[in-house]
Amino acid sequence: MAEAHQAVAFQFTITPEGIDLQLSYQALNQIYLSGVRSWKKRVSRMRNRVIKGVYPASPSSWLFVVIAILATMYMRSDPSMGLITKIQQHLPLSLHVSLSTQGQTMLSALVFSTLLWLSLILALRFCLKLLLSYHQWMFEQHGRISNFTKVWVTLLRLLSSRKPLLYSYQTSLPHLPVPTIQDTLNRYLKSVRPLLADPEYKRMTELANHFESNLGGRLQRYLKLKALWATNYVSDWWEEYIYLRSRGPIMVNSNYYGMDFLYVTPTPVQAARAGNTITALLLYRRKVNREELKPSRVPGTVIPLCAAQCERMFNTTRTPGVETDVLQHWQDSEFVAVYHKGRYFRLWVYRAGRLLSPREIEYQMQRIIDDPSPPQPGEEKLGALTAGDRVPWSQMRKQHFSTGTNKRSLDAIERAAFFVTLDDEEQGMRGDDPAGNLDRYAKSLLHGKCYDRWYDKSFSIVIYKNGKNGLNAEHSWADAPTVAHLWEYTLATDAFQLGYTEDGHCKGEVDRSLPLPQRLAWDIPSEVQAQVCTSLAVAQALADDVDCHVFPFREFGKGRIKKLRVSPDAFIQIGLQLAYYRDRGGFCLTYEASMTRLFREGRTETVRSCSNESCAFVKALESGETVEQCRQLFRQASERHQNLYRMAMTGAGIDRHLFCLYVVSKYLGVESPFLKEVLSEPWRLSTSQTPVQQMELFDLKNHPDYISLGGGFGPVADDGYGVSYIIVGEDMINFHVSSKYSCTETDSHRFGVQISQALQDIMTVLSADTKTPKTPAQPQTKKLL
Repeated sequence: MAEAHQAVAFQFTITPEGIDLQLSYQALNQIYLSGVRSWKKRVSRMRNRVIKGVYPASPSSWLFVVIAILATMYMRSDPSMGLITKIQQHLPLSLHVSLSTQGQTMLSALVFSTLLWLSLILALRFCLKLLLSYHQWMFEQHGRISNFTKVWVTLLRLLSSRKPLLYSYQTSLPHLPVPTIQDTLNRYLKSVRPLLADPEYKRMTELANHFESNLGGRLQRYLKLKALWATNYVSDWWEEYIYLRSRGPIMVNSNYYGMDFLYVTPTPVQAARAGNTITALLLYRRKVNREELKPSRVPGTVIPLCAAQCERMFNTTRTPGVETDVLQHWQDSEFVAVYHKGRYFRLWVYRAGRLLSPREIEYQMQRIIDDPSPPQPGEEKLGALTAGDRVPWSQMRKQHFSTGTNKRSLDAIERAAFFVTLDDEEQGMRGDDPAGNLDRYAKSLLHGKCYDRWYDKSFSIVIYKNGKNGLNAEHSWADAPTVAHLWEYTLATDAFQLGYTEDGHCKGEVDRSLPLPQRLAWDIPSEVQAQVCTSLAVAQALADDVDCHVFPFREFGKGRIKKLRVSPDAFIQIGLQLAYYRDRGGFCLTYEASMTRLFREGRTETVRSCSNESCAFVKALESGETVEQCRQLFRQASERHQNLYRMAMTGAGIDRHLFCLYVVSKYLGVESPFLKEVLSEPWRLSTSQTPVQQMELFDLKNHPDYISLGGGFGPVADDGYGVSYIIVGEDMINFHVSSKYSCTETDSHRFGVQISQALQDIMTVLSADTKTPKTPAQPQTKKLL
């Protein structure tokens, strides 16, 4: 009852002598401090709105404009060419009466100065938007930078010279352009050419031509109308139809994971690791709320990327529906939800308006770990509802979690800043079987026990018994680079900023008067318990079918690849094509995720990395062609891949355009055999690179063991592979491979061996090239920017 007593600010008792008023000064003080914190945040938000609203100018520039206008008027010159006089004539009658002629002139000059200042801001913002709409720099060759691009770089630097807030560039980012039907269809047909026999390719060409000459133009007109009206013509439909309308389990199928350091566990104390991890996450949230984070940029340049995905990072939950789920976001939350051994807790991380210290959060976490109370009936496996099919979870939520005790407890989870699992297992690369342990570590983060994570939360943190950590992220609200940025900051802050004492505990002092973490109460009827068992069975079958394999590739890294003047990503993608060909005896439709965050509210686009050129190289290498011929074909394949990636980044991709045309056709109630077939094609090789975005946070020279393992995801196709990779430092590439045991043709471990061998074989071919052509690994313009 300690929490209840502390929540009461005053009590009164009616006695024969009158009213006996008893004030709780401690409670009143906490209410006052919480109110101060709330008002500080409001003032900070208002200040940030002003600063980013006038970017790339500054609020102080208004004063400069006013002084310049007044100084010009003092010199008996009219810079407004009569506008100040006209403004003075149209002032309200009351001002003519109350102000002198000089006062009216001054007020009119202030109004004119403000209007001029706002006009200049709009002009600067328009110029910045024009500059950010230029993407030809990405396609220019090494040593052949045009004078136009050099001038563009100079102007962009000038307009970006002021320190921006996180969202300062948002209104200056260009809108995603809608490609022409003809261009998209030509790119599509070229992408499937190596995958189709001549008769099948001829049939697809006829379907594409028929679509272009009949239905395509009508759908395109609707899509262009949406592009004029909406901020981004893809993102809202992508979020709704690809993620939120999916009725199957989001565990494994949609959610993805991120891992801890490969070689290092900063502390073996579970509660201490939780204390620092939670603190680092909340410090990141504070930076997001205050917009103190630097805007993400194209690596090596000053070109900003859209930051819209940061808005729903914290205090966000995906809530189930019968037809579609809904993303709910709350402005702020002062607590996190914690799961430990079948019990749910609410842990307040703020007290009297201040963030608890890492040591205090550790203290609270240890209290949860030491709590001997058993789970309530139906509580232990309740999280399985979020791991199973969406419709039953929606029905249970509506019927049994809409009122009373269950609603209050569910609100505590869904409104929490994020979800924390104190896992009772040990994970990581340890023991006599480090490789196998990494695989089990990946499976644990991807699905756990199918009930000990809350898969609907924007992200859930997992802290293992031996101090290892990781996260599981829901996919609809953001893509992996946004979560990776958060996780990089968390790991670096935990290890290098917050740190631990010699005995592995968090630093700082503890206020022993902190109230106990709050156990959440539940009243779970038998009907819900039965559905929990059903959902758990569905999720368990899905989890048991996932074959994960995680391995660090240490033979070489990007350092050696770049010495050959080859893009590391192109090198790896061509290596994956060679590995798949050896594994399955052919080629397949390959998905590589590329970002479109050069545009406002941009998310991803598909790079179809199985190309004519990459297939020609693989066939040449496997058929025993000469090394010189293989090298030449590899160079062509690498250039082609880089070009495909650049086109996807600059809005000239294939798949998002076709997807939106398909959505329009469904709204209009018309069928397109071409679109239906295109969107039903399986991606048997789905790949993604996890970018390292904040290398400056990690001192790999002095701390070489603090290497991130990256993260991974489940297979997209039942008979295919999911491959995620992260290029760490100069000498290592970490791979995450997933497939399904139920498919007899796939094997994640076998494919991992094929990947390793393919990369080494390609390196052998290229290393024999003593006269390496000076083909750019990345556009030279990036160095200028």
